[in-house]
Amino acid sequence: MSKSKLEYIWLDGYEPTQSLRSKTRIQKDFSGSVEDAKVWNFDGSSTEQAAGDSSDCLLKPVAVFPDPDRFGGDGWLVMSEVLNPDGTPHASNGRATIEDDDDDFWFGFEQEYTIIDPDTSLPLGFPKGGYPAPQGPYYTSVGSQNAHGRALVDEHLHLCLEAGLNVEGINSEVMMGQWEFQIFAKGAGRSGDEMWVGRYLLERTAEKYGLVIDLHPKPIKGDWNGSGMHANFSCGAMRESGKEETFTRICEEFGKNIPEHIAVYGADNDQRLTGLHETQSIDKFSYGALDRGASIRIPVNTIEDGWKGRLEDRRPASNADPYKVAAVIIQSTKKALA
Repeated sequence: MSKSKLEYIWLDGYEPTQSLRSKTRIQKDFSGSVEDAKVWNFDGSSTEQAAGDSSDCLLKPVAVFPDPDRFGGDGWLVMSEVLNPDGTPHASNGRATIEDDDDDFWFGFEQEYTIIDPDTSLPLGFPKGGYPAPQGPYYTSVGSQNAHGRALVDEHLHLCLEAGLNVEGINSEVMMGQWEFQIFAKGAGRSGDEMWVGRYLLERTAEKYGLVIDLHPKPIKGDWNGSGMHANFSCGAMRESGKEETFTRICEEFGKNIPEHIAVYGADNDQRLTGLHETQSIDKFSYGALDRGASIRIPVNTIEDGWKGRLEDRRPASNADPYKVAAVIIQSTKKALA
């Protein structure tokens, strides 16, 4: 009889930005399927999800991945959604807000983040009490004078791949100490599951290096890029259209639904969406071919492929909930194509 170690992962009830939580359960003869992962419970009074006199919340597994970094190959990562004791979705359950989980929609999230040195509370590589040279040499950089944190970033990449996450790449970003990884998946639920587990592995790997992962959209004020979670998306009509009009209709519809999108695109995003540093202002909307200063960028590949492909919504912040981002994108796109 084998015993497996299942790391249940969930989102707490902190506002305006939720944090990841996890705890380990030992289960006999676990098959590795989400159906075989049992519903568990936790103390919601310690995670801002319940009162002390009625503190039980439930963890319902929604996705399972092999854990490549713990327990000698007999561990599993169990992404879970939070339910009330009666089995209804908890108010903090972002996955339950997905009304239309259509896997005809493909998502590629570009997760930017900043590695913080806890000794200075500044991005890794920033001199204590000061600033490095202005940004410019740090994006996709090589060399210890510009690239900081590569060992952590590379280890995280390999762990994600070994866990079965569909990671498509990594790169250093525009601000020193800032990096990015990209995940592709189909459907709002699956894409959110993979992004949250990718974030979890990033946080856990950073523990080994004594470093801190910051998902705030503007961790350093001033003339420095913020951090986003750019959302690349397509549906069957976009991949097969061959018509510029299809993409124009979608962009125009997104422009009619700005509050619905911004409401779920991350807290403090106004500090990032200023119209500077490769962003459009949060109170404006624009779209354009190859334009990284627009709300929505039309990639060159989409045009070169005969208007078949994807769009990139550049507004979601690095701390946004991917479940909610994907859900609202599906909603607005279907309205445009109805």
